[in-house]
Amino acid sequence: MQNTATPTHCPYCALQCGMNLTPTPDGTVEVSERADFPVNRGALCGKGRTAPAVLARNVRLTSPLVRDADGTLVPASWDEALDRIAAGLRRTRAEHGPDAVGVFGGGGLTNEKAYTLGKFARVVLGTSQIDYNGRFCMSSAAAAGIKAFGLDRGLPFPLEDIPKSGCVILVGSNLAETMPPSLRFFTELKENGGTLIVIDPRRTRTAEQADLHLAPRPGTDLALALGLLHLVIAEGRVDEEYVRERTAGWEDARAAAMAHWPEYVERITGVSVPQLRETVRLFCEPESAMVLTARGPEQQSKGTDTVGAWINLCLATGRPGRPLSGYGCLTGQGNGQGGREHGQKADQLPGYRKLDDPAARAHVAEVWGVDPDSLPGPGRSAYELLDALGTDIRSLLLMASNPVVSAPRAAHVEERIRSLDFLAVCDVVLSETAALADVVLPVTQWAEETGTTTNLEGRVLLRRRAITPPEGVRSDLEIMHELAARLGVEKGFPTDPEEVFEELRRASAGGPADYAGITYRRLAEENGVFWPCPAVEEAVEEGEDALLDAPLPDDPARETPTAHPGTPRLFLDRFATPDGRARFVPVSHRAIAEEPDDEYPVLLTTGRVVAQYQSGAQTRRVAELNAAAPGPFVEIHPRLAARLGAAEGDPVAVVSRRGRAVAPARITNAIRPDTVFMPFHWPGEGRANSLTNPALDPTSRMPEFKACAVRLEAVEREAAGEGSVERETVSSR
Repeated sequence: MQNTATPTHCPYCALQCGMNLTPTPDGTVEVSERADFPVNRGALCGKGRTAPAVLARNVRLTSPLVRDADGTLVPASWDEALDRIAAGLRRTRAEHGPDAVGVFGGGGLTNEKAYTLGKFARVVLGTSQIDYNGRFCMSSAAAAGIKAFGLDRGLPFPLEDIPKSGCVILVGSNLAETMPPSLRFFTELKENGGTLIVIDPRRTRTAEQADLHLAPRPGTDLALALGLLHLVIAEGRVDEEYVRERTAGWEDARAAAMAHWPEYVERITGVSVPQLRETVRLFCEPESAMVLTARGPEQQSKGTDTVGAWINLCLATGRPGRPLSGYGCLTGQGNGQGGREHGQKADQLPGYRKLDDPAARAHVAEVWGVDPDSLPGPGRSAYELLDALGTDIRSLLLMASNPVVSAPRAAHVEERIRSLDFLAVCDVVLSETAALADVVLPVTQWAEETGTTTNLEGRVLLRRRAITPPEGVRSDLEIMHELAARLGVEKGFPTDPEEVFEELRRASAGGPADYAGITYRRLAEENGVFWPCPAVEEAVEEGEDALLDAPLPDDPARETPTAHPGTPRLFLDRFATPDGRARFVPVSHRAIAEEPDDEYPVLLTTGRVVAQYQSGAQTRRVAELNAAAPGPFVEIHPRLAARLGAAEGDPVAVVSRRGRAVAPARITNAIRPDTVFMPFHWPGEGRANSLTNPALDPTSRMPEFKACAVRLEAVEREAAGEGSVERETVSSR
């Protein structure tokens, strides 16, 4: 057994923190510091440190499971399980057509797996019905970025630029809990004399670090951004030269912002006019400044417009495409960036190409060796796909996602999943969704396989295999290879991740997310390569060794580079639009899809806690993390708790038009009196997504996770914990 440390990356969030893994005698690995990786410089959060716990055999799946005649999942051979899946998918296609088969992926899949899953859906199954849980992550920011800049990459600059900026406005991100190692960039920002402004309805651990904390009413971030832009205009702080030379559409955006005067915005948001003015002063006075958004403003039914308003603020003040300045989005999931670039999204092909673009279809079809006309068109977005299960979509192949916990209106989604004719799930553990499947396949994990991911900076990384997977477990690439063969496609689905990546390079070449100049060998020698990184024709002709061994452009020994260095900073010369100019998009405030009323007088917002991750399918199996965060809770302001008659720890029912959740009260002044907060990591009685609203953004198709109307009900429980009696219904008015 190899005892040397393997340099690799964490399996969780989009920081993709560097770590070293050393095999242990019990077959798992020990995590140690990897100080050379610039994103985390050795620092890890509790989730990263304990990630090997899920590798243990008593925690994870190690055998395929099939549902027997009694309805019980029982162990089966790989041949039986794969044959059942192939038969189920084949039967659905024969009886109902290819679009009756759905495919649902995950933002934790490597680039190779995400690429292959999109190809499998379109080439083997012939279905348009594919999307992934990353739709619930940053699709609104992606849509707004494409409108404004012509390109979507979470951060158009590396994280290392943040401490050197003069001011950062952080909108709707609690990164102290969601991405703890990243907090040091903001600490260094303040140490360097810069200013941190945090916008969040809660006084989170992140907000406590801020120089200025604004606590708007949930769902009013759009009005807030417009109010700030109004003040920028009224106070003469517009960078007129930048607007004239590098943008288009200013007059319409200006007119829209001028309709949102400060006092009007104060009434909508609850943020005072003096705070608005101070925000503008702090943002505009430094030479450099940034706005970074996260799920708060994005997970709304107007998320694209909301992000667009923050981008307009950046453009009006001359920030994007200038050093240490601009707009960026903090991607959440481990490979949320790469996962959407290479074909998991309903409307996209590899390289971030559009599926309805004839030239894009022709390019990718040539790489795949198929007729462009054989490729299906765009399909449904994630929630719409889940909502169609059991009706238009009769069978589903699901990889690396747990929508029974993570999807909005989760009880309805669970019902739709139960109504399927056939469900196959590939996962590491028996998640709540996998437990409903007809066939469950156990797959390899991050430490047991090699593959690439793309972090929130657009930095493509090599995650290396450190240990051998247990017997009975296979990779997702092997599974798709076997299923493709059973469904009549013998070639085109290799199991070697590097071979897949080589094809991905060709498929992405010339696209917005161009990986053509990136190779495994480069990734093994460098700390990641930023896309776009096109191949240089001379290097392609000379072969890979020439590409890898050639000096980079800053080497004075060679005048003509043979390897593209990658693009850490975008838009310095021009934006990715036909004329090189960024676009202002005029937007106006509108209400959330479901405002409070007499029956549901309180606003619910949801989010994460530091010790759990996403649906909790993996982290809820780690003892250390469960000790830190054992279950759901409802965060309530003392005034609201007093009206309800609830004390700390009392069970409280939160009820929306879609469902009911019960969890202990956590009483705190850190939240607005008109708002309650619930984390969404748990299933069962405390499932926060039983309540959330699937109202969709018209552009991004993002559900409105961050704001819906609820009422609170105090609950008395018998001493034995059996049964409950409602004591009171509370109104916030």
